[in-house]
Amino acid sequence: MDRLRQRADFIAVANGARMSRPAFVLQGRDRDDDGPIRVGFTVTKKIGTATERNRIRRRLREVVKRVDGAAMRPHSDYVLVGRRAALDRGFSVMIDDLHVALDRIGRGRQSRT
Repeated sequence: MDRLRQRADFIAVANGARMSRPAFVLQGRDRDDDGPIRVGFTVTKKIGTATERNRIRRRLREVVKRVDGAAMRPHSDYVLVGRRAALDRGFSVMIDDLHVALDRIGRGRQSRT
């Protein structure tokens, strides 16, 4: 699993499917290449101080690490947009939220094709 780093990639994913959860918004899109799954993380300045935003970003990174790659569709990009609730939300609950969001985004894409 690779990281998204370029703004153009984040913008492309923002135009794809999205699923809201209390601690984050998951955005996803399928790519036309054979590259690996890529994941990006973003937390806006409206959320809080730099320390709080970094803590949210670290928690989201760890949640993605603990979710098995099989839950994510191959050749896809995902962006997790952090929310303030990620500071206080239980870690196991966030993992369950990510599983639900990935499942719903995956089902939404299958019905469109």
